Amino acid sequence: MNPTIESRERVRSRHRSFAIFFSIVLTVYSAVHFYIFTRLNQAIPDGSWFRTLFIPLFIFIAASYIVGQILERRKSSFVSDGLTWTGALWLGALAWFFPAIVMVDVIRLADYAFHFLPPEWYVNGTETKETIGSIGSAVVLIGMTYGFWNARNLRVRPLAITIDKKRNGAPLRIALISDMHMGTIIAKKRVARMVEKINSIKPDLVLMAGDQIDGNPHPVMELDLGKVLEKIESKYGVYAITGNHEYIGDAEIACAYLQSHGVKMIRDSAVEVAGVYLVGREDGAAKQFAHLDRKELSELMAPLDRSKPIILMDHTPFHLEQAEQNGVDLQVSGHTHHAQIWPFSYITKKIYEVSWGYKKKGNTHIYVSCGAGTWGPPIRIGNRPEVVEITITFRGT
Repeated sequence: MNPTIESRERVRSRHRSFAIFFSIVLTVYSAVHFYIFTRLNQAIPDGSWFRTLFIPLFIFIAASYIVGQILERRKSSFVSDGLTWTGALWLGALAWFFPAIVMVDVIRLADYAFHFLPPEWYVNGTETKETIGSIGSAVVLIGMTYGFWNARNLRVRPLAITIDKKRNGAPLRIALISDMHMGTIIAKKRVARMVEKINSIKPDLVLMAGDQIDGNPHPVMELDLGKVLEKIESKYGVYAITGNHEYIGDAEIACAYLQSHGVKMIRDSAVEVAGVYLVGREDGAAKQFAHLDRKELSELMAPLDRSKPIILMDHTPFHLEQAEQNGVDLQVSGHTHHAQIWPFSYITKKIYEVSWGYKKKGNTHIYVSCGAGTWGPPIRIGNRPEVVEITITFRGT
């Protein structure tokens, strides 16, 4: 096939995949908002002045994030930034409003069958709704305020492991960072803080485990965030892999931009650095958004000398047994955010063998980071953003 025709077909395929993905997300997003709108509208007392204002206000807030993201894909502006921030904060509130309203409806449905609520709740219905609404809104506001602060409280988390293989020299100190999500929300100050934490480790090697860019790469380029990344100090360099958000945006543009600022992208390949192999896998989203099949791990590992230490970078921590079966010594991943907002971490714990933290399978060490940045809501509840300081001691003969 002519390369130009093949390239155009790939672009069309990527656009179709994104359209399908966006349609599914929009359908779910709309359904959730319709449910919440119905319940909140019912909670407003009849004759209240706020009822007239509520409908346009709710529509504006509900649509702001999506509209901001659409505008941002063309060019960032004060309007697109304002809409993105408004929508992101609303998504944070939504994360608690939605389960709270569902819980209230479940209680009401149970009471319909078993009649355990006091009769006064129905006699004073309007007053009860106002009380529940006020308490619920206060709890959400307090939670969001804490979460907003916590998301900026980046820490260094230490992890020491031993690999039974030989490597000349002292223990290897690695700074692992994942899910930076650089863009409109995670801008210069936040990225500079991440770089500061990385440099405080005085790393021999820096590993970025995917989702460096929050989808659309253009805000990152317009804000010149690559210049901030150039301030990372590492003895052996900075290495990164793709995540799903690189593919939700434009992976080729994102990777080229990162490369131009000193970040070495490892894409379905392996490199030898500092006496260890780094194996970097493309994210599984490559298939969905770019119609690219990533290589099997066994294929990437085949030419490597297994007597040397092997570190695998794979953004999404699925099928951890593959790392063990293929003789990987350390796998580092991200993606999960540990759900970012409690109590959804209970869901990620069910989906992933490791939602956040360390595990050892056979001789394979595994660490899944909860991430350094945020996606969507600029808040974290139930986990703290992190840069992981991994110290590896080698004791092979």
